[in-house]
Amino acid sequence: MYEVRAKKHLGQHFLKDENIAAKIAGSLSSATKQVLEVGPGTGVLTKYLLKQNYEKLVAVEIDRESAAFLRIHYPELGDGLVEADILRMDITSLFNGKFSVIGNFPYNISSQILFRVLENHEQVNEVVGMFQREVAVRIAAPPGKKDYGILSVLLQAWYDIEYLFTVEPTVFVPPPKVQSAVIRLQRNQTTELGCSEKMLLQVVKTAFNQRRKTLHNALKPLGDYNGEFAGKRAEQLSVAQFVSLTNAMQEIMALSTQA
Repeated sequence: MYEVRAKKHLGQHFLKDENIAAKIAGSLSSATKQVLEVGPGTGVLTKYLLKQNYEKLVAVEIDRESAAFLRIHYPELGDGLVEADILRMDITSLFNGKFSVIGNFPYNISSQILFRVLENHEQVNEVVGMFQREVAVRIAAPPGKKDYGILSVLLQAWYDIEYLFTVEPTVFVPPPKVQSAVIRLQRNQTTELGCSEKMLLQVVKTAFNQRRKTLHNALKPLGDYNGEFAGKRAEQLSVAQFVSLTNAMQEIMALSTQA
């Protein structure tokens, strides 16, 4: 029997529970037509995705050993199995039009995967992923919660986020030292943020970099802000308020360069 060893440097923890695999696969919306699976590993999730007969299913796997295993056990993937680093490729080139992303994401790169999703939010209309529970809670946290942070704001600008269920370490080989969780991101109706996306990223990162400080103090590296949110902290602002703040900071920075 051809076996695949989980590799620590790739953050691999292979899901072995068939019920959970089926539950994750079933969490994609019924309207899904094209799917990108990130890190299929030994194919426990792939098996259920193949049963859906999507118009296109692409599985991207960086591990040569796992890719060889998948070719033997899931030959129906055919050209849909791509041996590559998901962080170093143009994922949009794999599909015509909109697609969904799914996976038991390696925890050491899960945030980077989400930043790739953000870069391609016009094409990625849904994400269903397994994350370290702490990260999943942070992504789904609403304003005002201590877990609300940079990824919460940036992702919630474009996606409605739902915490689906918690997953215990015992269903993985090898078991991780933390709990896991599955969340779903579904593209919202936003087409324009109403501010510069690049500037929003800068403002959000700067604001949360010193999250215990009021925004008047936290934003000093960018400019002297004394607007309506000056006395608030970053975790208290909604996405819409961050958009307003971004536009205000852009004006302040423009004026300071003219001075």
